[in-house]
Amino acid sequence: MESVALMADVESMFYQVKVPAADSDLLRFLWWSKGDLSKDLEEFRMVVHLFGASSSPSCSNYALRRCAEDHGDVFNCITAEVIRKHFFVDDCLTSVPTESDVIQLYKELHAMCAKGEFHLTKWMSNSRGVLNVIPEEERVKEVKDLDLNHDVLPMERVLGLQWCAESDTFRFKVVIKDRPLTRRGILSVISAIYDPLPFLSPVVLSAKMILQDLCRERIGWDSVIPIKYVQRWRNWLEDLYGLDKCETKICLKPVEFGEVTLAQLHHFSASEEGYGVVSYLLLHNSQSIVHLAFLMGKARVAPVKSIIITRIELTAATLASRMDRLWKSDLRMKLQDSVFWLDSTAVLKYIQNESSRFKCFVANRVSEILRASSEAQWRYIGSANNPADFASGGLKEQMWTFGPPFLTRSQEEWPNNPINLEKSFVQDAEIKQEVVVNTLLVQTEEGGFVTVYSTTWSSIGVAFR
Repeated sequence: MESVALMADVESMFYQVKVPAADSDLLRFLWWSKGDLSKDLEEFRMVVHLFGASSSPSCSNYALRRCAEDHGDVFNCITAEVIRKHFFVDDCLTSVPTESDVIQLYKELHAMCAKGEFHLTKWMSNSRGVLNVIPEEERVKEVKDLDLNHDVLPMERVLGLQWCAESDTFRFKVVIKDRPLTRRGILSVISAIYDPLPFLSPVVLSAKMILQDLCRERIGWDSVIPIKYVQRWRNWLEDLYGLDKCETKICLKPVEFGEVTLAQLHHFSASEEGYGVVSYLLLHNSQSIVHLAFLMGKARVAPVKSIIITRIELTAATLASRMDRLWKSDLRMKLQDSVFWLDSTAVLKYIQNESSRFKCFVANRVSEILRASSEAQWRYIGSANNPADFASGGLKEQMWTFGPPFLTRSQEEWPNNPINLEKSFVQDAEIKQEVVVNTLLVQTEEGGFVTVYSTTWSSIGVAFR
């Protein structure tokens, strides 16, 4: 969120939290003194939480947050907020605008955690000024012996990702192990690519499509794959080694961007053989400078069973609405109404529909979309300018990473919805058949009346009686 990052680790976090005496029997274990099996067994109980117990992360995090609550009135409110919302079990990850703010936060975090007997260590930052303030023995191992005035800051692992502190970017280290040319081997390689954002969605999707094609042909898990797939797989592996050169900026704002005057989420969705969504954060500052930051991408293969292309496009749009809810809850800034871009006029008509009733598949997804957004937020964009259109066109690296250029221009230059976009659904299979019930009162000879019902099912001008 801000330009100066700060990372730390709670030393032996679980061991700092005591287990209540009433619960310690649950952590009872047997032990041979000095490993001598000839001696009698001794019985012990753990008095602190241990690694491997499913309860340890929850209990330890509660203790850490309780520390912030108990001592929050003594320290800056931002410090307590960092402990409540910026810790991932024992890892602290946060960012602030300036070096002076980070140095103050470092001191207060260290002091507040010490109140709860937690010791923060393995400190790391992308700022040399901040690292100079932190004692050498408290820094991460890779920085302890560095000359901070001349040496390049190292690569550091952050929650499984490669963080280059010098350039403040995420990089991708791909290590491919030899696996047999089988479905199981291919799945093993794909699963080994750790990409939680996921920035590499277009790349991984290509491999998933190979796996899906093998599934369609009912190739066994350990059967050797046909030769036509071997070449596709080897070409993909060759391209994969080029990912070492890929990087993405970590900070959502450029250095010295200043005060943000406008922040808006933009989500692009597209589909064909696969479907996916990519999200960006559009920022304006007080000097009318515009910046577009990559947030997240998602890509999935289409179902193996044949499905109407419109349904896949609608599924992609639904995924975009879910990502919007995710980022609205995570981004700590005031956001304008999000904008959703898609290249399907059919889905756009579904969302803007006011009269027709759809079948369950379409109705449920349109309903979910409209709970998270309004129809005015959805706009049409041609495939050529849609960065999410990677399912059929492959990875357009520049557009995928930096977003479509038109977003950094004035809104008058943004693509408009088609003028002739009709909301009628002629011969659309997703429209629910209408049921018309006619009632007729017929007088009997005895003077009474009999009600006669006539039911008609009609859909797009075709009637069945």
